[in-house]
Amino acid sequence: MKNTRLDLRMLLLAVVACLPSVAAAQVPTTPPLPEAAPIEPTVEYEIAQVWSRRPVLRVGQDYALKAGEAIRELTVVSGNARIEGEVLGDMVVVLGRVQLSSTAIVGGDLIVVGGSVAAMSGAQVQDDLIVVGGALDAPSEFSPRGQHVVIGPEALGGRLEAIVPWLTRGLLWGRPLVPDLPWVWGIVGLFFLVYLALNLVFDRPVRACAEMLAAKPLTAFLIGLLVLILAGPVLVLLTVTVVGVPFALCALLLAWILGKVGVARWIGMTVVPEERRAISASLRSFVIGFAVIGVAYMIPVLGLVAWTTVGVLGLGGATLAFVSGYRRENPAPAPRMPSSANTEPPPMPYTSNVPSLDSLSPQPEPPDQPSPPVVASAPPSPPLDHMVQTPASDLAAFPHASFRDRFAAFVLDVLLVLIAVQMLALDTGGGERRTLFLLLAYHVGFWAWKGTTVGGIICQLRVIRVDGGPLRFVDALVRGLSSIFSIAVLGIGGLWILKDPERQAWHDKIAGTYVVKVPRHWPL
Repeated sequence: MKNTRLDLRMLLLAVVACLPSVAAAQVPTTPPLPEAAPIEPTVEYEIAQVWSRRPVLRVGQDYALKAGEAIRELTVVSGNARIEGEVLGDMVVVLGRVQLSSTAIVGGDLIVVGGSVAAMSGAQVQDDLIVVGGALDAPSEFSPRGQHVVIGPEALGGRLEAIVPWLTRGLLWGRPLVPDLPWVWGIVGLFFLVYLALNLVFDRPVRACAEMLAAKPLTAFLIGLLVLILAGPVLVLLTVTVVGVPFALCALLLAWILGKVGVARWIGMTVVPEERRAISASLRSFVIGFAVIGVAYMIPVLGLVAWTTVGVLGLGGATLAFVSGYRRENPAPAPRMPSSANTEPPPMPYTSNVPSLDSLSPQPEPPDQPSPPVVASAPPSPPLDHMVQTPASDLAAFPHASFRDRFAAFVLDVLLVLIAVQMLALDTGGGERRTLFLLLAYHVGFWAWKGTTVGGIICQLRVIRVDGGPLRFVDALVRGLSSIFSIAVLGIGGLWILKDPERQAWHDKIAGTYVVKVPRHWPL
């Protein structure tokens, strides 16, 4: 047994010793690698390099991609693009032309807005091709692999392309007029003729606007800003009348245009004063003012500022001229004198008319003496109760409120309710109807409680019955419901204040109420 184990161990040692020689005999030897062999870049390596780049963006500039070059994505705004290489991703061109050569490849979408596309034979678009407001000039064999959409005639694309220079050298520079564009002068001539006709036809309103600007330029500017700020809330309120919004927009546009004509007239009057009111003088002032404004519109940055300032000044001047003309045609009534608590004449001192016995008996005549000088006696002073002013409960003695004060109070109340609705998130689920209901409940509640609203307190207004008594809940409810009718008929029920001698709206006449103007700090 021992000899057998020894023989097995010797056999294993012999096999292990022979293994390296056997492996060397079976495995063929390989020649050594050449020293410093260069490694050629693969296609995958080049694509990885391209996709590591950032997308290309050009605004107001042209871009050209040469043959053999590749980029990741391309976006061109107000510029043209010439592609001879490869765009691996999407390509978007706005207000510009695209030229695709025979070697051009667009790996993604090609979208062109307000421009045209010219493709040569061999050009490829791997995905969608969309052209909006332009045209496509390509051979019959050109066909993108995705969707192929062209919207708008070629003429529309040509017009949009003509606007590109105005956008790049006009709007981006902050000036409305670009002097080297011929079509701009055509538009300027058209506006000149329209404004000139308005200056001749509406001579009196334009002159009133110019004179108001000359007298109160800063006030006109602030009024113009106020009108622009309040235009939005007023239009929202007029949506209830459906047809009231177009009338308001037309009035705002007319005031804007006539105001700009008035600004041109005012500038001309400032440069060359008008010695007499004649058509020739008005034409001269308008032409001078229009020329000055046109030159200001050509200056970068200052042109846009001048355009905005002229519009705001014109709107404010037209508003002030309208208010002044209305006051001349409808002068405010004379203020009422406060009613006294006691209208009886003051008591006179008591005297008896019965003659006495001494007066019946004959009296000796006194010697002639000089009569004393007659001194005019002062009239008896009235009692103290006649010096007391109007009591707090007698509001009927105060003048009726004007349309301006009532409208300002109404706007303030509406803004207050809208802010409360937004803060309390009450406009979800039928928000418009709920807001109108809250607005009605707010007015009715405050009228019945204090005879006024928060806006009325700020504008010093109080609502009373025609007999001078305070409002009851029934009066406030009738007045609130009837005010819906006054607004629904194009707002005529509220505008009735301008013509009514008692300054009553329709809902005031229905409910039998007045709105009076009280002194500041009048107690509630």
